[in-house]
Amino acid sequence: MPQQTPEPPRYVCQRIDGPLPIDGTLSHPAWADAPWTSDFVDILGPSAATPRFRTRAKLLWDDEFLYVGAELEEPHVWATLTEHNSMLFVENNFELFIDPDGDGENYYEFEINCLGTTWELTLTKPYALGGEAIDPTNLPGLRAAVFVDGTANDPGDEDRGWSVELALPWKALTSYHSGGTTPPRAGDEWRMNLMRIEWPHEVVDGQYRKGEGEDFWVWSPQYQPTMHAPGTWGVVEFGR
Repeated sequence: MPQQTPEPPRYVCQRIDGPLPIDGTLSHPAWADAPWTSDFVDILGPSAATPRFRTRAKLLWDDEFLYVGAELEEPHVWATLTEHNSMLFVENNFELFIDPDGDGENYYEFEINCLGTTWELTLTKPYALGGEAIDPTNLPGLRAAVFVDGTANDPGDEDRGWSVELALPWKALTSYHSGGTTPPRAGDEWRMNLMRIEWPHEVVDGQYRKGEGEDFWVWSPQYQPTMHAPGTWGVVEFGR
């Protein structure tokens, strides 16, 4: 008999009056009242190695936007990619996946690095099921910012980490919600996941150089080495 995966984590996304400023710091008072997600775990599940650095996130919503804030502990903040819609997963990054109607098709992927470079994709369905990435995807009105608590790309010091703030317009997410309502109604549930990719590094001639073998740290474990399994993403319930 195939092993059943545990129930995915749930998160109640609080409603606010908004709008929120987006500067990457999570310093607005509205964030203080929002609960953190559970700490991210290895993509294979809690039985795998505990991530070396803490990652956690918060979500909020208002009539115009879904807000996502994330905090990534990182003693050495680095990145090199600066071109929009670069393949950011080849370096350290933070990622968001949204499947509003939970059908496992026509879902949205967002990636950002510590330099504020972003990549957006639409997936017709998971790659393993013959899905294709529609690239680039650019959500009109999307706002994104990062804050580095330290100095990016400086191996000579030790950083505390970096944080991310996103504001995703409901109007732009409508096309991913077949027959649904955006903005959502209180009590609605969407499938989402959050991930951090972390690569090892070495310092060569005063510069960071990426090593081999990345780690995938996630909010909702996938129990397989891929994020493209929407059925195992977390459940976000929109509060009142």
